Amino acid sequence: MNTRNLFSSLAAATLLMALPVLAQDGWVSLFNGKNLDGWEEHSGKAKYTVADGVLTGETVSGSGNSFMCTTQKFENFEFEAEFKCDALLNSGVQIRSEVFPTATTNIINGKPMKFAADRIHGYQCEIDMDVVKGRMWTAGIYDEARCGWLFPADGEKGKQGMAFSEQGRAFSKNGEWNTIRIVANGPSIKTWLNGEPRASLTDSLTPRGVIGLQVHGVGNDAKKVGLKINFRSIRLREIKPAAAAAPAGA
Repeated sequence: MNTRNLFSSLAAATLLMALPVLAQDGWVSLFNGKNLDGWEEHSGKAKYTVADGVLTGETVSGSGNSFMCTTQKFENFEFEAEFKCDALLNSGVQIRSEVFPTATTNIINGKPMKFAADRIHGYQCEIDMDVVKGRMWTAGIYDEARCGWLFPADGEKGKQGMAFSEQGRAFSKNGEWNTIRIVANGPSIKTWLNGEPRASLTDSLTPRGVIGLQVHGVGNDAKKVGLKINFRSIRLREIKPAAAAAPAGA
């Protein structure tokens, strides 16, 4: 190979390395494993760091719920990520969520609802590994800062909630890496935990928004400062709308 061809090959390889990772099957990595490019923090002041291909969120004193969010918005998609969460920490993955730079009032289910500036709100796929409290609602759907629990929908003491918690205990791997999967397609939202189906609901309140990784606020509880939630292998594949059928006779 002559010198010109060698330099051309090296330049092409360098360009390919700089492009976003797009697999042939359409999956795109949302997290490059090196830094927080493409992400920004909202709502709280939790500590987010990156090391060895892992994005870690850590609780701090005096902060409310914090969210490390994509700068890009998504509509219909499949989402997957691996997580490992301290047993006493509540976390979650926001999908189709919104945030406003100034205080805003929106009409939600026919009623005015106020949102503070920079307050993330919207669907959250729960991460709840609290072995002390005993409620294992990981991969349930909570409507953050809006409507509360959507799935299970009848509250912590209801039969659906108890059954969901029992299922969560069976599927969860405490102290280990777990895999969460979310499919949002039109009004349908479905979740899986370690390959097992969890939540399934129909809701069309928010069709599009950011994805966010939560560190739940711990107030001033010194025993809960420094708890961590770890994420890795964060990826997404957009679901394209089906092509319209051709008119008869076309």
